Amino acid sequence: MPRMTAARAAVEILKREGVTNAFGVPGAAINPFYAALKAAGGVRHTLARHVEGASHMAEGYTRTHPGNIGVCIGTSGPAGTDMITGLYSATGDSIPILCITGQAPRAVILKEDFQAVDIASIAEPVTKAATTVMEAAQVPGVFQQAFHLMRSGRPGPVLIDLPIDVQLTEIEFDPETYEPLPAFKPAATRAQVEKAVALLNESERPLIVAGGGIINADASDLLVEFAELTGIPVVPTLMGWGIIADDHELNAGMVGLQTSHRYGNATFLESDFVLGIGNRWANRHTGKLDVYTRGRKFVHVDVEPTQIGKIFAPDYGIASDAKAALELFVTVAKELKAAGQLPDRAAWAASAQERKATLHRRTHFDNVPLKPQRVYEEMNRAFGPETRYVTTIGLSQIAGAQMLHVYRPRHWINCGQAGPLGWTIPAALGVAVADPEATVVALSGDYDFQFMLEELAVGAQHKIPYVHVLVNNAYLGLIRQAQRNFDIDFEVNLEFENINSPELGVYGVDHVKVAEGLGCKAIRVTEPDQLLPAFEEAKKLAAEFRVPVVVEAILERITNISMSGSDIASVNEFEDLATEPWHAPTEILPLS
Repeated sequence: MPRMTAARAAVEILKREGVTNAFGVPGAAINPFYAALKAAGGVRHTLARHVEGASHMAEGYTRTHPGNIGVCIGTSGPAGTDMITGLYSATGDSIPILCITGQAPRAVILKEDFQAVDIASIAEPVTKAATTVMEAAQVPGVFQQAFHLMRSGRPGPVLIDLPIDVQLTEIEFDPETYEPLPAFKPAATRAQVEKAVALLNESERPLIVAGGGIINADASDLLVEFAELTGIPVVPTLMGWGIIADDHELNAGMVGLQTSHRYGNATFLESDFVLGIGNRWANRHTGKLDVYTRGRKFVHVDVEPTQIGKIFAPDYGIASDAKAALELFVTVAKELKAAGQLPDRAAWAASAQERKATLHRRTHFDNVPLKPQRVYEEMNRAFGPETRYVTTIGLSQIAGAQMLHVYRPRHWINCGQAGPLGWTIPAALGVAVADPEATVVALSGDYDFQFMLEELAVGAQHKIPYVHVLVNNAYLGLIRQAQRNFDIDFEVNLEFENINSPELGVYGVDHVKVAEGLGCKAIRVTEPDQLLPAFEEAKKLAAEFRVPVVVEAILERITNISMSGSDIASVNEFEDLATEPWHAPTEILPLS
């Protein structure tokens, strides 16, 4: 039997589980693992500037392609605690990432040794499993089980903590005979799907709510096929955006309090039946449940049994992987269609498209400083259907989701539940590593951008190009807007006069200088007609220099973006709405 250190065995398992990339920061307690990583070869490592950044890079990497599992690595103590935010983010959005940490020697873990912290206990609430491995011989089994858990049921992250002496201990392990454990996924039965379809066929105005679980299951094509067979309009959730192309005739738009379309909410309120697949009824999608559920029946399909009924009780629930369920939904729909037993939904689908062609928000403004809506309009012109957008939270993300267009699954990569500021830069780097030939476009407000901007240097060092659109109003815009309910504007103003960059006025941080100082390229835009040329130039610079390119748009200080504080029937439209076709020239359907 071959003998090797436990650390080397762990690396060999990573390779046999399909891992080709890892993100991390070495340190004393994880150095044996890094030594094994170098000796074994086969896993490209990207050195982060912050360990939290490494965890978000792993998230971006996982979210880019079906089957990807991002790996983040750090030393003992604060490295693990720094990655907790990444683990929370991954748990909230059902994203499998593997976090590997070093640990103090076993004999001193409980003796307040340097950087010895019980990271497994800290990480347990935000992972599917968190384990400090106390016996070297258990390392192969713990890693094998980690991949099994990450892929089974509702996907999610795992943390493995390796004391340094465990890493260094030699064990017997044969990599050539190692086999991954098969993932477990519950599957719908024919009887369950037939019952769900029967309930569906009783309705007059049904909708499909397509969630991120469909993307996780790589089942977007099946969802579209089922929608086309039945003629039922589809509402993608924020995490499911891209399952069905925005320009598809059955895409009814997004629903919600914030990241929603006027036509999406209007169509939902006219519906009488909802089939939710792979979604979790997030509160910013539903708003007040009495408004969301009134007058309509619900069928809910989810891979996690305890998710069904967690937010509200559906009329019927099915615990199933989205792909397994949709295969049966397609089969049953085909049979019913062949028998002439599917209702004609053409008039209902046409009404959804009519709303899509009439209920527009205005994007075309010539104001200086810029209105944010114009930025997204020009992004629609500059970046095509192949673009992979990456963003996290804030007015920039909310307005972007209202006004940008997405055409393919995994092309809107958004931290949905946790929404940590700073997520966007490292996540975009992870996406660009996973898909080096893609057009990757990140979107941030100034505060999100400033949280982890040091990670831009990672892109410069490792030649990871992407375009970062930075909308700068020198405000915590979303929090400022929320504070209106309290009649305050308190501790959210980021303005100051930069003594080194007086041309900025009160916009404070010179993001162009910062980006250039970190080895990247940057362009500042102050006029609306400069936006499209700047985006085109940014694409050229990214291709030429193979570094991140920042396009900073100087916005008006205050813009209130459409949203509701309570329910989807009462969204506040603070800005002018489109009343002429030229008011929203990049909308999917021209204003009619």
